[in-house]
Amino acid sequence: MYDMDLVVNALTTVLVTLDPPGLAPIFLGLTAGMTRADRRQVALRGCIIAFGILAVFAVFGTGVLGLLGISMGAFRIAGGMLLFYIAFEMVFERRQERKEKTSEVAITKDHIRNIAVFPLALPLIAGPGAISATILLSGSFASPVGRGALIVVIALCVGVVYLTLAIAERVDRYLGVTGRAILTRLLGVILAALAVQFVVDGIRAAFVV
Repeated sequence: MYDMDLVVNALTTVLVTLDPPGLAPIFLGLTAGMTRADRRQVALRGCIIAFGILAVFAVFGTGVLGLLGISMGAFRIAGGMLLFYIAFEMVFERRQERKEKTSEVAITKDHIRNIAVFPLALPLIAGPGAISATILLSGSFASPVGRGALIVVIALCVGVVYLTLAIAERVDRYLGVTGRAILTRLLGVILAALAVQFVVDGIRAAFVV
């Protein structure tokens, strides 16, 4: 049986960086005026594309780093710092504002039928944080079985995102402004702790012989 602690850690990291509750109100804004069926179609297409992007980085991420001459320890430190910055934004409610600005730009420049690709799949779902987390985790899931487990984890997390977007109206109404603020801050603290752990592991791998 595969190391369940590692799987749970990966599940938590990917799910927090994807931030399904934070995407719900932004998705509603992006799809304003659409029918419920159209919204679900956009959500499904966006999630499938985002899963494909993250799966590619899960399989080939460490290989690309090797070609560039970047050690896994160095990337763990850099990636951990990036995730910590995202956690900081979540705790102090800056990430939501940045995502909303991204969605506003997309609405003015792209036709509405393409929003599943941009900005929903990239960068709102498969953003820099999620991609960095995926490459970081791929270093711990080095075997073929491990990579398969990581892809299953990503699929589960993206599935949660799709379910959240499919019922975005209910989630947004249920959580409200206060509920979203509390949940986002809680997830931010968890992500900060995971980010620090990535940095510690990276320092250990890079400098401890």
